Amino acid sequence: MEGAGYRVVFEKGGVYLHTSAKKHQDPDSLIAGVIRVVEKDNDVLLHWAPVEEAGDSTQIFFSKKDTSGGDSCTSEEEPTFDPGYEPDWAVISTVRPRPRHSEPTRGAEPSSPRGSWAFSVSLGELKSIRRSKPGLSWAYLVLVTQAGGSLPALHFHRGGTRALLRVLSRYLLLARRPARSSPQDSRLYLVFPHDSSALSSSFHHLQLFDQDSSNVVSRFLQDPYSTTFSSFSRVTNFFRGALQPHQEGASPDLPPGPDDEPEPGFEVISCVELGPRPAVERAPPVTEEEWARHVGPEGRLQQVPELKARIFSGGLSPSLRREAWKFLLGYLSWEGSAEEHKAHVRKKTDEYFRMKLQWKSVSPEQERRNSLLHGYRSLIERDVSRTDRTNKFYEGPENPGLGLLNDILLTYCMYHFDLGYVQGMSDLLSPILYVTQNEVDAFWCFCGFMELVHGNFEESQETMKRQLGQLLLLLRVLDPPLCDFLDSQDSGSLCFCFRWLLIWFKREFPFPDVLRLWEVLWTGLPGPSLHLLVACAILDMERDTLMLSGFGSNEILKHINELTMKLSVEDVLTRAEALYRQLTSCRELPHNVQEILGLAPPAEPQSPSPPASPLPLSPTRAPPAPPPPADTVPQPDSSLEILPEEEEEEEEECADS
Repeated sequence: MEGAGYRVVFEKGGVYLHTSAKKHQDPDSLIAGVIRVVEKDNDVLLHWAPVEEAGDSTQIFFSKKDTSGGDSCTSEEEPTFDPGYEPDWAVISTVRPRPRHSEPTRGAEPSSPRGSWAFSVSLGELKSIRRSKPGLSWAYLVLVTQAGGSLPALHFHRGGTRALLRVLSRYLLLARRPARSSPQDSRLYLVFPHDSSALSSSFHHLQLFDQDSSNVVSRFLQDPYSTTFSSFSRVTNFFRGALQPHQEGASPDLPPGPDDEPEPGFEVISCVELGPRPAVERAPPVTEEEWARHVGPEGRLQQVPELKARIFSGGLSPSLRREAWKFLLGYLSWEGSAEEHKAHVRKKTDEYFRMKLQWKSVSPEQERRNSLLHGYRSLIERDVSRTDRTNKFYEGPENPGLGLLNDILLTYCMYHFDLGYVQGMSDLLSPILYVTQNEVDAFWCFCGFMELVHGNFEESQETMKRQLGQLLLLLRVLDPPLCDFLDSQDSGSLCFCFRWLLIWFKREFPFPDVLRLWEVLWTGLPGPSLHLLVACAILDMERDTLMLSGFGSNEILKHINELTMKLSVEDVLTRAEALYRQLTSCRELPHNVQEILGLAPPAEPQSPSPPASPLPLSPTRAPPAPPPPADTVPQPDSSLEILPEEEEEEEEECADS
């Protein structure tokens, strides 16, 4: 069909329509299909067809995809990866399992009338494209036409949204507002014609420029960045009105109010240029003698910031952990005296055994009528029986350490009944009990640890989603090519890092290394998100293996799982600290990255109901600059991003996947 004037320049399989079960007889309400960008005569079409029709040239009249250029994507389903073991805890997830669809043979009658869902639209008819927020679910695009109607949302189960937008940017200008200007619209792309005459006409009717609009377009197509800086400030006001809903009764002829002035703070979504990564050396562990030098009169610790810095840089000697962990986890106060600590321990001991008595005194008949407590007890018994059983402290069927784990976790259910017990908590308690060798001390130290990570175990998963989003932002600044590679392999959500963040790398390092890692993280230095930089460090160490081996999503997951017990904690901590120093030395570090690292206070919410997902990265957002001198006239700025054309795409992108 090549001679008929068709050429497929982009094709991507695994693009689904999520239909309503009431409107479609297919019970799973998912229709697998293929999305294509097709050049036909002098027009360019965006076409989606179900899988049973996608390969039938008699129905869609398209030739084979041009292999000389464009993006090549296979439409074959990849095999589902089987890790070969049962997970040791239930991962709370809102992601639905992906149903498998078998592709009918050629010429077979479709089992359902899916052909009615196929559509084809000219790119010139598009008005806007909305992209989904990053998260744990599948990415999707919503297309809106000039007539105001919305096409069915396209869910990319195997990735490809960025690749499709890159192809569309060859034929269209895609503009959006950055997250700082309008978080709710930062993922909305407005569509403009790509040819200079049509674009000039659009600008002329919008009356955005005082000068001749054709001259602006000519200079913009030759040098989009400098022209954007000098000429697009007035676009801000136009899009503020276009993107916000109109108020009823508002007159279009009213003069602009004070809120309609051009807003400052131009930013172009581009990559941050980081400086060289500094060399970092770890220090030796803090010894008992060094700790003793910090103990002053009445047993009060002195020069606590210096002591914490030493623990961060070197950790603790094993003989010191039993005492020092009580301070790191908030059980004992850094400012308290020895007598105050003794009184505090007596009080907390009584409180612990009162809570323990609550569940100890429940009779079997009462427990049968308390399904929640019975469920907690059953889950704890099952998890305890397989927690660190290779450690001598827990090995053997009648090991007293297992009984202590069980009692402490059940008592925690009384202490925090709203949260109760969630699988994975036993992994956090085990090293603490191993170090303290005391039931009461272990319980209160565990409570201190849970104050840091309790959000990881909440059913809503908002904390885990936020941390994965923050990890993605950090990685986007540190290594954009790696992010692009993960995006291309449908792994851009970093879900394979879920276990890392959930239990703070407990399963990734040997047991002694976990003790060293946790005591460093508990110092809170150099910021509140060192565990995210630890994750970045591991990915940085494995980037060449992941990228040069050409791993797909299943191979990436398999490789990450196989890193268990093969990582060196000292190497990882050294690299994580180097990454932190590299980021903080950047003068143009994005503000949202500064927030993650604790270098800037969180920005005030833009609306009463801010989005649950993390805001997209704005890589060139610098820290607030000092005000200009009085005789300096600030240049008008824009709050629009214009996606670059194909030839400019060799520059690394930093937009969210």
